[in-house]
Amino acid sequence: MNKKGILVKLREEKGASQELLASLLGVSRPTYVSIELGKKELTISQAQKLCDFYQISLEKFLKGQIEPLSEVDLEAPTGSSKNLSQETLRISVPQEKIAIFKEVLLYILNQVGGKSNVGQTVIYKLLYFIDFDFYEKYETQLIGAKYIRNHHGPTPIEFKKIVEQMVVDEELVEVKNEYFNYPQNKYLPRRKADLSVISGREKEHIDSELARLSDMTASQLSALSHKDVPWISASHGEVLDYEAVFYRTPETSVRTYDGGDNI
Repeated sequence: MNKKGILVKLREEKGASQELLASLLGVSRPTYVSIELGKKELTISQAQKLCDFYQISLEKFLKGQIEPLSEVDLEAPTGSSKNLSQETLRISVPQEKIAIFKEVLLYILNQVGGKSNVGQTVIYKLLYFIDFDFYEKYETQLIGAKYIRNHHGPTPIEFKKIVEQMVVDEELVEVKNEYFNYPQNKYLPRRKADLSVISGREKEHIDSELARLSDMTASQLSALSHKDVPWISASHGEVLDYEAVFYRTPETSVRTYDGGDNI
């Protein structure tokens, strides 16, 4: 399975080193370099490990379809919309939503970002459960971000663009690290969160979610999200439907319905 050029592009976009990827595959760096150069082929199991790391489907990787599934516009003044084509999801994010996203992210980092397990994947899942659990409890949105179904669970589409801008604005720092010999992206806040953009009820909810979930590993949170109806009911790369929280099983439901039982 010769994927010369694709692997280099993926690695450079991710900012990963050849040493880290060689370690992930259980091969030497020279062997990994040979794979990148097309002189040695990947096995299916090695390809799956790389796809899990890059959060892309094996099917798309084998077809050479590695373009991003989303395009995010942070400049839209009002509203949000989505237009689906065969390969691309375009999202317009209003400034009000960006402000809430930024401050909630900074608050999460202020509170639990120093924990060794809290890297990018854990943050993705914390944001997801904060958003979807709040919607189930109160039938209104908190951050209201859009999440797509990926192999490791729900991924917030807006995250990358917003974080890139926050790095430029010196609101946080991105640090590439390792956690149990796996590559990990950590984010360190450079200022305190401005909580004036959220209500007391919203802050209480976020605190409750962090207390419940922030000590879990990325694998544990991913496994939990894979049991959640919004993720189960979506296809790969598809936007998760907030309304699906009302069909949750007792294992993931956070709301007590009439009769004292969860749906």
